[in-house]
Amino acid sequence: MQDLSIAFTRYRKYIFYLLAIYVLGWGFTAYKSVFLGLILGTLGSLWILFSLARKNKQFTKAFEEGRTVRSLGTMSRMAVAGLAVLVVMEYPEKFHLGSMIIGLMTAYFVIMIDFFFQKLHK
Repeated sequence: MQDLSIAFTRYRKYIFYLLAIYVLGWGFTAYKSVFLGLILGTLGSLWILFSLARKNKQFTKAFEEGRTVRSLGTMSRMAVAGLAVLVVMEYPEKFHLGSMIIGLMTAYFVIMIDFFFQKLHK
């Protein structure tokens, strides 16, 4: 459990670095809608990561106590993605749909890339 907590902290740090790069891109380039889409999607992805970490802790605690867990929060993660799509559809001149979708997948990309780096490091 401790290793997973450290990993989630590492993932959050990487995502905050990416968000900082996206904000700089939004501020200094002409691709404002693309970077706003990336920012919105990455914020949703960060929320999904927090949800995943919280549900993982609940699942581990329930497993140690011999209880069952009803859900791992799939519906709440889908709701975050749906809300992000609704925002993009409401303001298509401000947000780019494709970059928002890429932003939503950011946490999963970070997890996969970190996994490979950790395997190479060991």
